[in-house]
Amino acid sequence: MKIIFMGTPDFSVGTLEALIEAGHEVVLAVTQPDKPRGRGKEVQFPPVKEVALRHDIPVYQPKRVREPECIEKLKKYNADVMVVIAFGQILPKEILEMTPYGCINVHASLLPKYRGAAPIQWAVINGEKISGVTTMQMDEGLDTGDMIQKTEIVLDEKETGGSLHDKLADAGAKLCVETLKALEDGTAVFEKQGESPTAYARMLDKKLGAIDWTRPAVEIERLIRGLNPWPSAYTNWDGKVMKIWEADVEDSDYAAQPGTVCAVGKDFFTVQTGDGSLSVKELQIPGKKRMDAGAFLRGYQITEGLIFK
Repeated sequence: MKIIFMGTPDFSVGTLEALIEAGHEVVLAVTQPDKPRGRGKEVQFPPVKEVALRHDIPVYQPKRVREPECIEKLKKYNADVMVVIAFGQILPKEILEMTPYGCINVHASLLPKYRGAAPIQWAVINGEKISGVTTMQMDEGLDTGDMIQKTEIVLDEKETGGSLHDKLADAGAKLCVETLKALEDGTAVFEKQGESPTAYARMLDKKLGAIDWTRPAVEIERLIRGLNPWPSAYTNWDGKVMKIWEADVEDSDYAAQPGTVCAVGKDFFTVQTGDGSLSVKELQIPGKKRMDAGAFLRGYQITEGLIFK
């Protein structure tokens, strides 16, 4: 098939490479404009652009894909299908209906669950046992198109947003290749979506990571895993931001207000929550790398009765 590939972040890369390996002709990679990143504000290419250039695939980076000049440019490639995965812009009807097979999207959830921008992280935060990827025929709604195929992934007990991202990226790449074959063979089955049983998986921001110690320990622990590696869960300690990367839920409840340190060991400290307690295992403070709690406690003092806010 002649494919126009539309995607931007790391999650898209595996699918692009899988399509190339499967023998499809990717005639154009459409991705978001380059952006300055990091402290030095150096301009960096989106991951999809880097891969496309390595494979000598032309790259197009429109600021607004809805502009008439963009639509006309895409038409010139006479593609059979567009594959869209985490592109970052809403596509107009003219693009959705431009190619014979339309736009096929790889979405990182078991639709109709978790429509939206951050389905991977919200699946972890909400305590889902199973997630997966869905291929669908895109329409003008937000992740509401007809479903074609699905793959399920069972979450590990300590699954993080980062680990699930990688699993779903691999699964999505394989599923996309299978879906295109089914389209070519005429064996693809399209299924309408019902109402979503979950809230819209809204985009993540740093404010989401502020730990509310009045919440149950199980919810806080899931938040920590879901926001690992970005934007991270954090609390305030000694006037500084302490990022918490790993913690275990404890059965013990202490007679203390939420946020209070109730036990300190050699390689952990335990904080009371609104329901149960949380044993902190890995953390990070400003100017330092991630460290286990034992290494932190050898250099800094955490005492019983201290209150995180």
